[in-house]
Amino acid sequence: MNDKNLMEGILLLEKGVCDLYMHGALESPSDNVHRTFSDALNESLSMQDTLYEKMQEQGWYTTENAQRSSIENVRSKYQTV
Repeated sequence: MNDKNLMEGILLLEKGVCDLYMHGALESPSDNVHRTFSDALNESLSMQDTLYEKMQEQGWYTTENAQRSSIENVRSKYQTV
């Protein structure tokens, strides 16, 4: 297992943690519990962003800019009448 695989695994786990915290915030029975889950979610989102940036610096997580025509196609597909 190399560094790229490790970082991919950590990023995947962090995304799962974010999902759990989000659902915890949505289902929380009180303001205090909601705030606790929301704070944890924001911290996890920050960690996920840091991981993404580190992976991008290494060339392990690349993205491509969408073509303008693709954006317009999706927009028109989901535009309400």
